[in-house]
Amino acid sequence: MTPPLPDLAAAKRQLASRARELGFDRIGVAPIDIPQDEQHLLRWLDAGFHGEMDYMRRHGTMRSRPRELSPGTIRVVSARMDYWPAAARDAEAVLRDAESGYISRYALGRDYHKVLRGALARLAKDLAEEIGPFGYRVCVDSAPVLEKALARNAGLGWIGKHTNLISREAGSWFFLGEILTDLPLPEDEPASAHCGTCTACITACPTAAIVAPYRLDARRCIAYLTIEHHSAIPVELRAAIGNRIYGCDDCQLVCPWNKFAHAASHPDFKVRHGLDAARLTELFGWTQAQFEERMRGSAIYRIGYERWLRNIAVALGNAPTSEPVVGALQRRRPDASEMVREHIDWALARHGSGAVGIQSAAQNDPDQNAASTSA
Repeated sequence: MTPPLPDLAAAKRQLASRARELGFDRIGVAPIDIPQDEQHLLRWLDAGFHGEMDYMRRHGTMRSRPRELSPGTIRVVSARMDYWPAAARDAEAVLRDAESGYISRYALGRDYHKVLRGALARLAKDLAEEIGPFGYRVCVDSAPVLEKALARNAGLGWIGKHTNLISREAGSWFFLGEILTDLPLPEDEPASAHCGTCTACITACPTAAIVAPYRLDARRCIAYLTIEHHSAIPVELRAAIGNRIYGCDDCQLVCPWNKFAHAASHPDFKVRHGLDAARLTELFGWTQAQFEERMRGSAIYRIGYERWLRNIAVALGNAPTSEPVVGALQRRRPDASEMVREHIDWALARHGSGAVGIQSAAQNDPDQNAASTSA
């Protein structure tokens, strides 16, 4: 005898209630068909905007076709978890302090992949205990899924001109995760767009990476350059990076909808190791063992020690010329990898250092000093 179908509307209510208990701030349910977003993805790839992220092209249309990733999928449960670290040092203040390292607000706490993946798996398991077994797969960012398009169709927000998801009631400081499922749960209404004529995010981008509304050239994006990009950072973009050593939040910091952002409630998103106000010279002095110890469990860990040093070397090149800055660069240089050494040499040249002493560099090249301070 075929078992009776579960009350899917009730199952969805149970899912939403349990999601809140697990730390999610909202969930929604979307169908899986997103043909227009698939075409947008293919045009973006054809333009080469993905840079060194070759996996984007390898995955191709799997990103826009969840059933190829998890056979049997007919719905996507999209979940939002707020991460804004309210107790962290003011973001704009850190960006103005060229001797401090700016780290994207999402990476100041524990690795969100682990937090969301565990909570989503628990959510699916709890629902199965209530209604019986069903097919599902949990996805958090690293899986090939067009999560923002699916979250939009699940009613969680719209894709802004900076290509991030924006919620009318919560801004954009949140993570997304998904449960791909074969349960025909009731769908939510897609969110409508509310950017209007605002172009604040486009104007604010330090490297002009938002080449048109809703069109991001990752090759120019500081988040890409400091996280996804494995090789040397293009020289022409280094000054614009300023003191951003992991990611960039400028397009979100200027977004007017973020006045509605919610502070993170999950304890794992609290600032760790003083990363909200760390001095560049201190961070550059970390040994590999210190990096491994302090960054394990952080999203930053995945870039590895070499790229960590590369990024800080660029920021030190943009810092005001001082004896501690130049000294930190010179001390690191002998044992640095070839890639890191090239960035160190660029930074030292910015300070007129090397054969020229630091005092004469500061006196003889005041324009360079001013550029370094303002970059």
